[in-house]
Amino acid sequence: MKKSIIALILIPLLFLTVLPASGTAAKEERIWQDESIYYLLIDRYSNRDNSNDYDVDVRNPERFHGGDFKGIIDRLDHIEDLGFTTIALSPVFANGKDGYHGYWVEDFYETEEQFGSIDEFKKLVKEAHDRDIKVMIDFPINHVGTSHPWVNDPDKAEWFIDKEPIETEDNMNKDWLNGLPALNQDHPEVKEYLIDAANWWIDETNIDGYRIEGVQLASQNFVTEFVSAVKATKKDFYVLGDVWSNDPNEIAQFESTGIDSFADYPSVAAMRDSFKEPDVAMTETLADLETNLDTYENPYMMARFLDNQDMVRFTRDMIELNQHPGPRWRNALTYLFTVPGIPIVYYASEIAVDGGETPDNRKQMDFRTDKELIEYLGQLSSVREQLPSLTRGTIEVLHEEDGFTVFKREYEEETSVVVINNTSGTKDIILTADQLEANKELRGLLAGDLVKSNPDEEYHIVLDREEAEIYVLTDKAGFNLTYGITLLAVLFAFFLFLFLAKRRGMRNNKD
Repeated sequence: MKKSIIALILIPLLFLTVLPASGTAAKEERIWQDESIYYLLIDRYSNRDNSNDYDVDVRNPERFHGGDFKGIIDRLDHIEDLGFTTIALSPVFANGKDGYHGYWVEDFYETEEQFGSIDEFKKLVKEAHDRDIKVMIDFPINHVGTSHPWVNDPDKAEWFIDKEPIETEDNMNKDWLNGLPALNQDHPEVKEYLIDAANWWIDETNIDGYRIEGVQLASQNFVTEFVSAVKATKKDFYVLGDVWSNDPNEIAQFESTGIDSFADYPSVAAMRDSFKEPDVAMTETLADLETNLDTYENPYMMARFLDNQDMVRFTRDMIELNQHPGPRWRNALTYLFTVPGIPIVYYASEIAVDGGETPDNRKQMDFRTDKELIEYLGQLSSVREQLPSLTRGTIEVLHEEDGFTVFKREYEEETSVVVINNTSGTKDIILTADQLEANKELRGLLAGDLVKSNPDEEYHIVLDREEAEIYVLTDKAGFNLTYGITLLAVLFAFFLFLFLAKRRGMRNNKD
């Protein structure tokens, strides 16, 4: 019993005696480039209220499956454990038959009844905010559903325009939007209606952002006015633009609209190719990163992702090559979370769900699954939140060879080093004093690795195959004199107490 008590006292004190001076920057107020976003389709996430399952057929991938606001509320613990700071939702508005994805809007002022009431949506936003998680939603500005009351109203004929069929790049599928009535956003009443509705949702529910699908389809004058209006309604309101292009210069043309950030479609293909199997050079992926830094006004606000609701799932790439998804996803996510940009993860990626073309890429979330990747993603999110250098710092590639990649991020007094060994063998590298400040140590925050500067002022890093580590550069740990004296004083007092207690016990026995 006494030994147990002594151990309980000693363990925390021993940690204090070797506590190093921190090499991390001071914690600052969170800004949007610090966020990480979890994007989910409401209907496919979690069904926790069967009373609103009015037209559900889970066997049909093109019908409602029953996901609702209550389901998301009940799964906030899961999202919080993953470490995401923002939830992005598919459109919440009332939709036409089989509009499970939310883009066949019938009423911009009503929630889809199969998702739940507006009061339940408000509860979702509040409970997310209570956990310091922001909420944003898709706001369709280009189309309405074919069953919208405006479509058959002769007084609103001028509210619509004829548009050519939607054309996208090879890695995107937007066919489910073709044939929808296209809104004339330059019509004064249409413009006023959409802006008023967008501001109403902000005022009514306190959401934090909008995602706009198909920015290139819209009137650019309207987009500029829309963005200006919603930003005037709520401080720090965020607008993410989806421009369906693999050309960075084409996307950059829309920066003048005031949109905060854009979906980084041009980087997706190279990232997927780099991580879907081992021993693949990162040359093109790193070149895309350099292009972003050179092209966009604020490349740190680009929204980076590996797949979304309009792409074949990233897991499918691995399966087609007979690769195990776990290591592939871990390394890809490590890269996604440590380079400049806002990471967006599509729901069910944390369980490496498989899926082909739309709608097969929109399967129901399964919460009864292996937790290994879930835990890794949570750990990765935590490290990203701890280190401002990973969201705000400069980036310098120190090494790249056939999937073994090392880069450095620096912000104020903080330096982090990211090492990704996406190869089939153990790799090592020596970083010199020209690359990293000498006489310090690299502390691994994912696997706990520790690398100290040697007498030659070098850091020798060794990493197993298909593993990654994020290091922070800190002062070398040593014995802390103040805590050492405190420890000795506590131990002396403790043993004095035992000695006096024992003497008292002996006296009592004699009496």
